Amino acid sequence: MTMDSTATIEGRLARFTASSQPPVFGSADVSYAVTDTPIGRMLLARNDAGALVASTFVPDEAAEEAALTRLGRVLSPRVLRLPRALDEARRQLDDYLGGRRHEFDLATDLSLATPFQRTVLTALVGSVGWGERSTYGQLAAVIDRPAATRAVGTALGANPLCVVLPCHRVVGSTGRLTGYAGGIPAKEFLLRLESTG
Repeated sequence: MTMDSTATIEGRLARFTASSQPPVFGSADVSYAVTDTPIGRMLLARNDAGALVASTFVPDEAAEEAALTRLGRVLSPRVLRLPRALDEARRQLDDYLGGRRHEFDLATDLSLATPFQRTVLTALVGSVGWGERSTYGQLAAVIDRPAATRAVGTALGANPLCVVLPCHRVVGSTGRLTGYAGGIPAKEFLLRLESTG
């Protein structure tokens, strides 16, 4: 074997070795983690800028897959499970559910919400604080749409940032607890937590 053929083989081997390595990704467009909480299994996701885009209940694999598909369709096809990227969000959620925190200090992004949902959720955050309750009708009045009680309920039912944007604080006109993405027991837990904190 000549020196030239040895160099050629080494060059091919180097190219093969480089091309056979797994790809190295920088940051993901969307990072997510799934966490178990006292109110159920939740998926948290954030965008590249660090803003939380999802805090949603995923009780089973099918719900998790549906949430990931939606993230991929609406935000980015690059959705990677990177739990460390969600450490701060998980810590704050744990503190909140443990009664050690009354509000979240997280950047949020409502890209998964419709324009009407954004209006409703913004009004919710601005008008209903820790330990308070509102009704769907009262929230409809806050956004100057008093006849939109049902639409407000629908918007809150599809809240992409459950718990972080506290739609659990909104109840029926009689005070009755109505639907909640995490189920009525989760809503009861959150309202009880806030009434004793």
